[in-house]
Amino acid sequence: MDHTPITVDYMPEGEDWTVTVRYGQLEEAATAPGLIAARDQADQILERIAPGIPSRAVHLLDGDAFAFTTAYLHARHGLTPVADAPTQPDGEEVEEAEEQGAQATTNTG
Repeated sequence: MDHTPITVDYMPEGEDWTVTVRYGQLEEAATAPGLIAARDQADQILERIAPGIPSRAVHLLDGDAFAFTTAYLHARHGLTPVADAPTQPDGEEVEEAEEQGAQATTNTG
């Protein structure tokens, strides 16, 4: 059984995406309009450079498999990309939330 690693790297370029598939010493790249189309391109490239090998490719967005999976699922379901959502509240937002929580506790008791 072939255990050669297969990686698929995705790089956003405006509205388009560049996808690069690496299988051993082989490498092939393509550009597609959107992440879903780039994922389809990756499958087509894999069929060309690794025919008959069950796909066990690791798909990466900026070197991160979880980031790719999250971005891909958001694209498939038409959701706002995670990159546009705030990841962590800033200090002022935390203070405001704590004040609101303290006020709610005072008002209910």
